[in-house]
Amino acid sequence: MSSASSPSAVPPRAPAPTEAWRRVCTFFGFGGDETYFLTRWLVLRAIGAIFVVVFAGIIADQAALIGPGGIFPLPDFFTEWRGRYPNPFEAFLRAPGLFWLSSRPSMMTAVAWGGLAGALALILNLWPRLALFACWLCLLSFVTTWRGFTATQVDQLMLETALLFIPFAPAGLRPRLGHASPPAPAAVFLVRWLLFRVMFENGLVKLFVGDAHWLNFTALDVLYETSPFPTILGYYDHQLPHAWHAIEVGFTYVAEIAAPLAVLFGGRRARWFGFIVWTGFQLGIQLTNNFGWLNTASLGLGLLLLDDQMIAAALHRFRLTLPVVPPWSSVSSPRWLRSAAIGHCALTLYFLAVTCGLPTEGAPWAVARPLRTLFADFHSANFYTLFGRLLPTRIGVEFEGSNDAGRSWRAYEFRHQPQRENQISPFLAPRYDRFEATLQVEANREEPSPLFAHVGAKLLARSPEVLAQFRRDPFPDRPPTLVRFPVYHLKFTNLATHRATGNYWIKEFVAFHQPLLYRNNQGAIIAATTAREELRVQATQGNPDTQYLLGVAFVRGEGVARNLTEAARWFRLAAEQGVAAAQGRLGSLYASGEGVPKNSTEAARWFRAAAEQGNAYAQSNLALLYANGEGVPRDEIEALVWFKLAASGGDPDAAKNQVVAAQHVGPAAAARAEARSRALHSEIEARQKKP
Repeated sequence: MSSASSPSAVPPRAPAPTEAWRRVCTFFGFGGDETYFLTRWLVLRAIGAIFVVVFAGIIADQAALIGPGGIFPLPDFFTEWRGRYPNPFEAFLRAPGLFWLSSRPSMMTAVAWGGLAGALALILNLWPRLALFACWLCLLSFVTTWRGFTATQVDQLMLETALLFIPFAPAGLRPRLGHASPPAPAAVFLVRWLLFRVMFENGLVKLFVGDAHWLNFTALDVLYETSPFPTILGYYDHQLPHAWHAIEVGFTYVAEIAAPLAVLFGGRRARWFGFIVWTGFQLGIQLTNNFGWLNTASLGLGLLLLDDQMIAAALHRFRLTLPVVPPWSSVSSPRWLRSAAIGHCALTLYFLAVTCGLPTEGAPWAVARPLRTLFADFHSANFYTLFGRLLPTRIGVEFEGSNDAGRSWRAYEFRHQPQRENQISPFLAPRYDRFEATLQVEANREEPSPLFAHVGAKLLARSPEVLAQFRRDPFPDRPPTLVRFPVYHLKFTNLATHRATGNYWIKEFVAFHQPLLYRNNQGAIIAATTAREELRVQATQGNPDTQYLLGVAFVRGEGVARNLTEAARWFRLAAEQGVAAAQGRLGSLYASGEGVPKNSTEAARWFRAAAEQGNAYAQSNLALLYANGEGVPRDEIEALVWFKLAASGGDPDAAKNQVVAAQHVGPAAAARAEARSRALHSEIEARQKKP
């Protein structure tokens, strides 16, 4: 028999449609010989551990976010909410949770610690269904009421996970592996459908409606630089050549497109492949990007790809034996659970279709309203589209305060978000810095986010809870009276620059995110609505530079009505604090009698004060006063001295006038004037060098 006719040479046939469908059904828990007792035990412990992290973060952050001294106090939320939705039932559906019973700090503490107790009970395998319900209800109570700090996919994933795992978990107070309570097929379907969507939807969106970077394989050229908390590994990964990043994009497609399809149609070997790829993929993301508990939760859910038989076979290779419970295909699903599974599947498919472009305009009210109220705000059916669209550049908005009317500014340092050029984020995950991550997201919105104004107001109010969100209080000496919001563009340095300087970032100032905040005389915190108002606020608080600029605005009528009396007032305030330009301007007003009574003596006094600081304009005007004997005794040699100083400072009229003045006084006097001007010039330079 020839090799061509050998049975071993016949290519294997693709599975028949009925075989492929059987594998799909088996994957979702309908039929087959799989059991999930050990798998379920492992996954529930992983979920419990993640919820411990979730609620530990809530306990640490709740006072700053929604406490009485926090950014969005909880009682204010309910006052606003009742005004928006007078119908109590609709108001509850729009913000479901336990805080309708009470919004006091004690209630917030009780709910946060109740969630943590539920998470610990889940780890300890104590009444797992009730523990999951407690985790879901307590997290939902926070997610629906802390406004700008919620509705992220990290929260949505945990809410949906807790809810769907309730029927999957074993019944009873202390069920151990739950042999007496095997999961119903519909329960297996719900949790594996969740896993499949977490895997597949992210890839689907990237491929069909995502950023063009994913299609041209350049996404990983920018992702590490723009993620909220890039780690040192993310920095070094960013330095690798584009070819490597293209491979990473390809691996992303394998993990989020090929792997989920393989586990759906390919049986146990394909599920091992999917488990290994998915685990490596999530570990890589977590180590480079710090996306909170998102990747840890995805790792935990990835255990659902295994069944008891797969785990037993793997342990057998290491000569370890795991008793496997016989198949439980006779277990049936309650009707309510089957209906819930069908409804949940339909909802998630609908939300995915909307994400992929399905128009929602004109949807029947009977469909649109329940979807919006009964499901959207409970976050019980979600779609997962992480990083479908990428930020083109990294933008950071910071908080700076001043307690000296804007003459100097001090930055409030973030604890984890990159801010200094030599700073890289530590390894945070699975911990989620909700405060800083939200600020980073809000910084990239097209319109200025009101969240920054809320935080800035709390910094001016010296809220200890909000100050604790930063590395340190930059004003231990005297509280700030101004807070502003500078915007910076940050870009990774290359390795050569990092080795030479120790810097990870090139940081460039862009603009100010929104007007500065200040306290008025009544103690109210107000946002300056215009640049001119910002100038007036700082001038009123005693900033001499802005006092001078405000005086110039009154002279020119820029943004204010022209008023030389007001100009003189602001020039005087700045002049008395030593601003040479303001002294020169005030001298001019006294010399001309505009805005103040004409007074040559006062003009000479202010011109001299500015001239001795090196102000060429004042030096030239002082020289004219000496030449004409106005406000000072007439002295042509002294006039020549100041004309020479003004000319050396770049005043073109003084350069002409010194030639005429030198001819008047003669060579000998001109030489004396030259020597005196040089001596004065040295004195002025020495004075300017003093700190």
